[in-house]
Formats: sequence, structure tokens, C-alpha cells
Amino acid sequence: MSIVILDFGSQFTRLIARRFRELGAYSVILPGTATLERIQQENPQGIVLSGGPSSVYDEGAPRPAPGVLDMDVPVLGVCYGMQFLAHEAGGEVKRAGKREYGKADLTSYSGELFRGIEGEFVAWMSHSDSVTQLPQGYEVVAQTADTPVTAIENAQGKRYGVQFHPEVVHTPKGGQLLGNFLDICGVQRDWNAEHIVEELIENVRAQVGEQGRVLLGISGGVDSSTLALLLARAVGERLTAVFIDHGLLRLGERAEVEQALRGAGVNVVTVDAQDAFLGALAGVSDPEQKRKIIGREFIRAFERETAKLGDFEFLAQGTLYPDVIESAGGHGDKSGAANIKSHHNVGGLPDDVQFKLVEPFRTLFKDEVREIARLLGLPDHIRMRHPFPGPGLAIRCLGEVTEAKLDILRRVDDVFISGLREFGLYDGCSQALAVLTPIQSVGVMGDERTYSYTAALRAVTTDDFMTAEWARLPYEFLATMSNRIVNQVHEINRVVYDITGKPPATIEWE
Repeated sequence: MSIVILDFGSQFTRLIARRFRELGAYSVILPGTATLERIQQENPQGIVLSGGPSSVYDEGAPRPAPGVLDMDVPVLGVCYGMQFLAHEAGGEVKRAGKREYGKADLTSYSGELFRGIEGEFVAWMSHSDSVTQLPQGYEVVAQTADTPVTAIENAQGKRYGVQFHPEVVHTPKGGQLLGNFLDICGVQRDWNAEHIVEELIENVRAQVGEQGRVLLGISGGVDSSTLALLLARAVGERLTAVFIDHGLLRLGERAEVEQALRGAGVNVVTVDAQDAFLGALAGVSDPEQKRKIIGREFIRAFERETAKLGDFEFLAQGTLYPDVIESAGGHGDKSGAANIKSHHNVGGLPDDVQFKLVEPFRTLFKDEVREIARLLGLPDHIRMRHPFPGPGLAIRCLGEVTEAKLDILRRVDDVFISGLREFGLYDGCSQALAVLTPIQSVGVMGDERTYSYTAALRAVTTDDFMTAEWARLPYEFLATMSNRIVNQVHEINRVVYDITGKPPATIEWE
């Protein structure tokens, strides 16, 4: 029994599933074009129609397969999904006189979806179209100053729609609303991390079979480390974890990775591939090209190692869902999601890769992986580490990547991260990083003129890494970090702090 979410191209679709899981309900995302038979295989107790970039009047606008809306289960439409419900039932949808984007206050709300919710209701809006005429049997149950039809329901037919996005953190009471929908559906809330682990292990065993050997690309971060423990449970000795040192790691990270993983009982083979990676990156400054080169070199390094270790049919990676979304590889129509950037383990892999990919975490968020890590016994000092990208420092070294610039960046990063730990600020940040910019500027040190690099520091807070706020680090701390960096890293004479959220920026600079 599950909640089936039909994805019509919204980059927030996965968050709907995440919210349901947080509420203890199993949910699954299917393409908006999924057949009635495929949906029925999930034995749904409720269906959610996601948002998306289309208008219901667009040629080829996405719509559920015939018969889906005739199923005798409650249906919730979100944003485009609400517009589609209204349009399909005979209502009218038009271009809004005033587009709503961002936070909006509901001026009134009532009905089954809002049962038990009291006080101010702040909702996150992102729409250009609005329902202007209700279909028969529906009533308006919420409004904002700019949108008279913000939520609708047909209580008798158990059809509901909200123009806003209850799944995002910017709708603080959205979880209560989604919980009410679960109650309407009669869903038992017994989905938890233990279930996720059991299902992932079963899925891996089904994919790999009883004889398949798995090669795991490991970085030492929480994702690949957790995956190592999960795969060890799933396939045992048929797993070989290979740590590719691409020369793009942080200061002392190679030794730390090897010690931590071997201490956890993982058999790790370390491959020194620094020369190959830096040689391939020589002269390259375009971020997308960097990512694709790194993805290609990772695979080539694994293929070379395979020749030494024996035959492997499967390559495992710790790909997470935000990586998939940003590479326009979600469950919906790929044309409906923007390709923000290619991730080395999603959009950056070469077409002629010789492995079958095993990506158990492809539908999970970072917080879910951390909970799985806790259940599998991963030590907290690894489990709670900030994310570190697969391309490593290459995408934090703007412009061409050279050994000299990497050396500067490593020292800056070490000062910043060590400072966060020293001042007790590390755990309050979801991710923190240093960036070496190509900007050089005039300064003065010891009464002498300098012309040196500018370093950028970035720290963010987020629940899901789909959106993020810049971390409000204390001014005194930032001043201390700036002073330490320019004194300890002589190639730097200027330090700036990035105060941009996501969106409009991404967390990494490249």
C-alpha cells in the first residue's frame, strides 16, 4: 500500500515523497505518463499530481493515463496538478493577472486538508496560471490576497488541490496538510529507515543476482561510506571498494579516508590516479567540461583497476536524488527539468561505460542516507561530515585546475573547516567550503604591495539541499578566519563571504 506521486516535471516532486516518508508513509514516484496498470501495481491508497512547468492548455501538456482519475482513491493536485484537476473536471484555468512567486499568506482556509491547522498559514507559491472558474462539485477552501482560488476540494469525490507547494520548507505547516491527506487516504504510518534499508538490500540483490561482482567507487564521504556498508550486507565478499585518489582531495584526506574505512572493516583498494586526472584537466576552465572529464577519468581508472582485480559487471555509486534532479534525470519528462549542471556520476559519465550501474541511493536525500548510516553502524565523525563533491576541489578551483592552485585551496579550506570546528560552528552548517577564485587584486602586507588571489568562503544551512540559506556565521568568526587565511596562506590577500541562497545560486560555485 502506498501513495503514488505522478511527476509532471516539477523539481520539487521528490520533496513530496520525502515529506510523506517523514510522516511515516511509504510513497513512490512514477512518471506522469505511467500507465494505469503500472500505477495499480503499487496498490495506491492515494494519488498526488505534482507541479510542473507546463500550462494545461499547452500542446502536449502532461496528463495522467486514461482511467487514473477514475480510480476510487483520494487525489491531491499540487500547483499544475490542481490546475489539471480543475480543468479536467470542467473548470477554467487562465494566465494569472499577477504571477505569485515566493511566500504568500493565506487570508482564509478551511476544509479537510486544513483540519486541525490553526493560526497564520504561510505558503510557498510558484505559478503563472490560476483557476478562475470552479468545476461542478468543488469549492474554494483557501485564498490569498492575489489568488482567490488557492485551494479547492470536492469532499464527496475526495479530490483536493492546492496552488502552493506544501512540500517545501517555506510552507511551514505544509507537513500538517500532507498528514491530513494521509489520514483522508487511510494510510498506515509505519514507513521508516529500517524499511528503507531492507528494501535497498533486496533491490541490490535482485539487480546483482547471486554471482554478480560489484566494484564500488568510494570517496570516504557519508554517501559512499554508507553504501559500502549496505553493499557489504547485500553481496558480502563480492564487493570490492576502490578509492580513487584523483589529486583533488582536501588536505590529509587520503590518509583519513583509508584509516576510517578500514577501521570500519571495509576492504579498500587505493588507486593513485593524480597524474591522469590533472593531465586530463590541464588547460580546461569550463565547469561542465571539468565535470565530464572527471566522470570519464573515474570510469577509466575503474576499468584499469578491474583488469587487475578480475571481472566486475557492476559499478556502484552513491548518487543522491538532488544530483539526479540537477542533471535533469528525474522521474518525469526530462524536457521539463532544467539541466543545471552535470554531476560526474550522473550526467558526466561517458556513453561507452562498460559497467552496469548500481545506485541504491538514487531516490534518497542526504538526511535519509545519514539515518541509514546510523542504522548500519557508521561512526558519527564520518556520518555527520559535510558533503564533498565527487569532482572534489576541481569545482572549487575556478578556471584551470593546476597543482599549485590546488595547494593554495587546500590550505585555505583547512583553515576554514578547522576554524568552524574550533568555534563550535561546524555542526550548525549543512555544508561549508572554500573557493579559490581567479580574481587577483592589489593589497598591502608588511608595507609592501601584493597582487594575490581572492578566496571565497561559503557555508549554508538546508534541510534537503534542494534549497539552502547562507549560514549567518558570527562577524567575529569571519574576521578571525580572514586574518588567519591571509597570514597563513601568503598567496591570498583578500577573503570574501558568499551570502547567496539556493536558488538563485547553487551550493557549489561550479
